[in-house]
Formats: sequence, structure tokens, C-alpha cells
Amino acid sequence: MPPTGEPGAAVTSLASALTESLTSSGTDLVLLDRESGSWLRHPWAEVHTRATNVADRIADADAAAVGVVGEPTVEFIAAIFGAFLAGRGVSVLPGPVRGAAADQWAHTTLARFAGAGVSHVLSHGVHLEQLRSAESPDAAVQDVTAWAGASRSGPFAAPAPSGDVAILQGTAGSTGTPRTVRLSPDAVLANLTGINLRTDVRPGDVGCSWLPLYHDMGLSFLLSGALAGVETWQAPTTAFQASPFRWLNWLSDSRATITAAPNMAFGMIGKYARRVAGVDLSSVRFALNGGEPVDCELTSLFATEMARFGFSAGALAPSYGLAESTCAVTVPMPGDGLRTDEVVVHTEGGTSVRRHAVLGHAIAGMHVRITPRDAESEVAGRDVGEIEIRGSSMMSGYVGNDPRDVESWFPTGDLGYFVDGGLVVCGRAKELITVAGRNIFPAEVERIAAQVQGVREGAVVAVGTGEGSIRPGLVIAAEFRGRDEAGARTELVQQVASQCGVVPSDVVFVKPGSLPRTSSGKLRRLAVKQSLEQGLPH
Repeated sequence: MPPTGEPGAAVTSLASALTESLTSSGTDLVLLDRESGSWLRHPWAEVHTRATNVADRIADADAAAVGVVGEPTVEFIAAIFGAFLAGRGVSVLPGPVRGAAADQWAHTTLARFAGAGVSHVLSHGVHLEQLRSAESPDAAVQDVTAWAGASRSGPFAAPAPSGDVAILQGTAGSTGTPRTVRLSPDAVLANLTGINLRTDVRPGDVGCSWLPLYHDMGLSFLLSGALAGVETWQAPTTAFQASPFRWLNWLSDSRATITAAPNMAFGMIGKYARRVAGVDLSSVRFALNGGEPVDCELTSLFATEMARFGFSAGALAPSYGLAESTCAVTVPMPGDGLRTDEVVVHTEGGTSVRRHAVLGHAIAGMHVRITPRDAESEVAGRDVGEIEIRGSSMMSGYVGNDPRDVESWFPTGDLGYFVDGGLVVCGRAKELITVAGRNIFPAEVERIAAQVQGVREGAVVAVGTGEGSIRPGLVIAAEFRGRDEAGARTELVQQVASQCGVVPSDVVFVKPGSLPRTSSGKLRRLAVKQSLEQGLPH
């Protein structure tokens, strides 16, 4: 019987599993307090107690679904778990980005919550003040610190679930309009279980993350640690943004065995490894790289440079996932490290070699297939097609759309192929650029462009313009910091022409920080493309 405090009480599979793990674990959730700079320990049992208090308040308020926004304090995290215990869906959204107007952010955030079906929003600190000042009629804004007390006066009786939804997850919106995914308790539990099985999580493991909890990868990292009942260190994303190299200090201080980050973090540290000193990374056995295309060269450089601090190259784990599948789809086995597939591409200027990361095999309960496309691929010798997925971790559907058959195949919009059973992702189908009969993957162009001195790593967008016209073209926009723009532009054009076989029709340099990004830091390709097309002669 699920440990709810009341015989026969209805609880979801996810709530039951989390209750069992949190109440039986002897380890802690360890949170970085930005003001003091110290790490604060909270036993998982305390987090569960706080979560039951939140669940009681959710039931008393008859909340349809709960929204959470703010820094990752223990009350903030308890609110997420509290929604699960109350059988309500939870949506986590980001705070305002630097330079944003607070009032506009508050109104937009409350509107997004309302659109997802959220009736009660929990927040704290300055975010709470800003949201309350917006005075939305669609959602009641509450202080999460008042809901998530550390003690109880009686046993917890779980309320009956109000529906079959655990997480209302926003998609990135990097290639279009953001949507909200509906994930059932069973789907979430299946994905977390699959992740822990693949990564072989065991007692004594320690997780460490700074990933945002409003992103599927960050939320799943936290929840998978809680489900396994292992010690989990969580830093605010803003702390990483203020000083990215602190991630290595956190790994060293925590003696973390498992961590996760997007490609840009591995690339940045690998490229500027001379700044690293005095850390011990010998405990890290699994370092998941996901959320964006993997740069094989910079990821390899990370392993090479961090080896002097005890990091094992076998810990690298480039993976594939998306919000529609809760998070993970394919993950490599521990110890596999960075495996790559090299393909020769013939261009008018000769040949070039492309390296793509092999992203592991499907986790338990998930299935992947490649559906052939009519257009020829520039990846010679590989059967490239659209990646389709299905399985136990799949979404119930998008908010506002009809429910989907969870057993049906879901077209991801990504292009890829298999190598020895492992998945390779080439790019997005909708982003594939066709110029003069050649199919070009933006990620390859962007990797080459980023090697030009003055071009900022991770701040390059390659798009096709004029589709359907007589002369479609390749346009590259990049954030640039340097003195010789003309020389850099000439070098960039030459490198792309020689390695990709296509001459860019234009190269646009903008100042650092100018390219639009999503709340999770991904470049908004569609927005960049639209602005480029508006500024180009037709």
C-alpha cells in the first residue's frame, strides 16, 4: 500500500515512488544559497514533509494545476514535489532575463501559466512581488515559503488526483512557437526509472547540477536523484551564469559522481581550460551532455584538458532527448565516453570530414526509428531520415490539442541515422538548408564559423533564406568581438566554402548578446531567420 497516511487514499505511481524514496533515504538535498555563498543541507525526508504541507494547501485551495517560479530554494523544490503528492500538474517557468522589464515579464509569465491551465502560482522573494503586482485575474499568486513549512502537526492524507497529468513542460521554442507538453505521472516515472537504470545509479552516488528546473533536463536530473534517494547538489542557474567555471568547483567540493550540462558548458571550459586550477574531478563517472548539438572537437578538448584534474574521458555521455518524451530518449552506457562517426563529404573544393557524436541507445521503454526522406543527404554512406520515437515516456499531448495515442510514432523533426545501433543526430528537418541542390546542416556551418577569431563560441546561426525563390542562399549571423571585421568575414566565407561547398550569400556580425535566445539559453533560430530576411533585399 502506498505510504499516504490514509488507507485506500488514491495516489499516482509517481507520488507513491517518490514518497517511498524520500522517506526512506538517509541522504540530503544540498542547495547553494546565493546570498551567503554556502551550501545548505536538507534531508530528503524534510523535503517530503514540506511537500506534504504544500499538497495540503493545494487541496484546500482546490487548485487545478500549480505554477512555480523562482530560485531553487528548499521551499521551491518542495512545491514541485507537493504538486505530485496532491495529484496536480506542475509547471515551472523561468524568472526574467537580465535587462527585461519586470512588469512585462510578470504579465507574460502569468499569461503562460493561465494558458497551461494553472490556477495557483507559488513564488518567493522579488519574483513574488513582481508577480503580485501584475494582478492577474486568472491565477492566485501565493508565497511558497508560507505553504512549504518544515514541520507537520498530523499525518498526511493524499488528496485524490484531479487528472492524469504530473508535469506541464514548456518546449524551448527555438525553432517556432513554444508549446506546453502534458506528461502523465506514469510517463514521468518511466523516464526517470529509465535514466537511473541506464546510468546505473547506486547508493553512494552524488549528483551535482546547475541546470534550470524549468528545463526538462534540469527537472529530470533533480527528480531522478530524488527517486534514487541519492545526495543531490543543486545550484541556481544564475550562479553558473555569473561564473561558469564554478561548476568545476562544485563538482570537486561535492565529490559528485554524476552531472549534466549542455554542450556549451563543456565547450566553454574546454576552450578556456587555462583558467582552471585546484579542482578534483576524479569522482565523476557520468557527465551527460544534452539539450543542444554536440561539438565533438570541443567536447574532446574538455576531456583532454580536464584529465589533469582526474577527469575520465569515459565519463562523457552525449545523449538525446526532448520535452515530448519527458526528457531522455537515448543515453550511452556508463564508461562509453564520446563515440563519434566520421563521414567524408565531397564538395567542389575537395573533400571534408564531418564528425558526429553517437548518442547512445534508447533507454528502457523507449523506441527509436528512422523514417527515410525523399531528399538526398550530404552524409554519404548513411541512411539519413527523420527520427521518430514512441514508448512509455511519451507525452499525452500538447495543452490545447487533442490527446495523442501514446503508442503512435512521434516525428521529432530531427534528422539522423544509426551507427552500430547508436543514434546520430544531424540536425533539424525544418532547419535543413538547401542551396544549389546541396543539403547543408546548420550545425556544421556554425561549427566552422565559430573557429574564426573574434566569432563568439555558441553564438552563431546559419539559416537558409529565400526558399522557393530562384536563388536561395545561406546567411550566417554571428556575435563578433574583434578589430578586423572585414578580415574575419573573408576568412569565414572561405572556410565555409571550402569545407561545406557553399559560398554564404551574406555574413552578418552583431555585437555580443544581440542574438535572441530562449529562456534556457538556446538560440532562437526562427527569430534570427525572420530578422535576417526582413533586412535582406528581395
